[in-house]
Amino acid sequence: MKLVLRLTIFFFSLTLTAQPNYEQDSVKIRRIFDKALLEGKSYQWLHHLSKKIGHRLSGSEGEKKAVAWGKGALEKLGLDKVWLQPVTVPHWIRGAKEEAHIETKVSKIEVPILALGGSIATPENGIRAEVIEVQSLEEVEELGEKVKGKIVFYNRPMPAEKIETFKAYGATVGLRYSGARVAGKYGAVGAIVRSMNLSIDNHPHTGVMSYGDNPKSQQIPTAAISTNGAETLSELLKYKEASVQFFFKMNCKTLPDAQSYNVIGELKGTEFPDEIIVVGGHLDSWDVGDGSHDDGAGVVQSMEVLRLFKELKIQPKRTIRVVLFANEENGLGGGKEYAKVALEKKEKHIVALESDAGGFTPRGFGFTCNDANYKQVLNWSHLFKPYNLHIFARGGGGADIGPLKKDDNVLLGLRPDSQRYFDYHHTEIDTFDKVNKRELELGAASMAAIIYLFDTYGIK
Repeated sequence: MKLVLRLTIFFFSLTLTAQPNYEQDSVKIRRIFDKALLEGKSYQWLHHLSKKIGHRLSGSEGEKKAVAWGKGALEKLGLDKVWLQPVTVPHWIRGAKEEAHIETKVSKIEVPILALGGSIATPENGIRAEVIEVQSLEEVEELGEKVKGKIVFYNRPMPAEKIETFKAYGATVGLRYSGARVAGKYGAVGAIVRSMNLSIDNHPHTGVMSYGDNPKSQQIPTAAISTNGAETLSELLKYKEASVQFFFKMNCKTLPDAQSYNVIGELKGTEFPDEIIVVGGHLDSWDVGDGSHDDGAGVVQSMEVLRLFKELKIQPKRTIRVVLFANEENGLGGGKEYAKVALEKKEKHIVALESDAGGFTPRGFGFTCNDANYKQVLNWSHLFKPYNLHIFARGGGGADIGPLKKDDNVLLGLRPDSQRYFDYHHTEIDTFDKVNKRELELGAASMAAIIYLFDTYGIK
């Protein structure tokens, strides 16, 4: 009888400890926000990464310096473990600044362009040819041989009516990625893509492209033209008598693959050390601007999550790991390698959070998970209302954590206000001065708060 009573008390106590204590959680989350806003380090870290190191494309000297800096900064936090995970990355270089202009019978109009990452160079003297304007890849397929010897101009704007700008980006980015591949199949000599941008300005946006399985004979130079340049070119093409040609010259090159690293640090869990929670962003950036929003902000916010746990003496029940991923921009090598090693080691990743949408004011999170876990996070949403975090939506994560997806784990992404993000994305103006200190710190605190809850209650 006594044994039965003891077992009853024991299991009752377990039931009690498993119940949410939202009053206590609210106090902890308040402390997290106070610490981040009053004594945060994310802005200071971003200043160093952006101003002292600068752009850091895979294989570059900047990337090497960023890896060394990231490892050193994590070691200074006094984490339980910090290490480098080798990753083989592509090494593409832009070379001398690109040149481009529109030629008519009576004028020559210079326009800003940027070579797309992975493109081949033009011939030494550049390319000059007639232009065919299209709105889609399918339109090029229909034109077929009619594009032979011409420059294909993809001029489909991001759909401005979409409130969520990442959906507008998703509706057009395929032209950047596959435009040269499709045009090259039919004998085009070059491809120009309207920049992925909702604003009309003179800042072209680079980004990765692919030739797919096209043979070298069908690989053509490709670049992004500024939205202002695209508007000008499109207007001139309406007048047949203008006899429009486009000239561009690029000096890019692909070098042999290089060695890089994921930078990883962790706090070991006290109760469930085999259950891993990951928070991360990508350390690489494009070779224009300094990558402050994409993704310096995500890197320093992720580092700040572990610093806040240390400073507030929050002993995690589960292992919390920060990962500064290599090679997101032009290959996803870091995310793929991390997931591959995790699988080989049979590690159990229950939650992964990525910040890769800029350092703007946080609005909430997007979740990729099963119904039970989504219901759990909805039950937490009231804890975030005092901080104006209202988005708890289905669908979220990020490119680097995507390979970790399982049927029973949770992937989530921080969702900042995205209306200004594509003004800067992949441009020369993605620089430190475009990041607001308070917005950055609010994002870091938001991430730390949701990680605290997942660490406290686990997943379903």
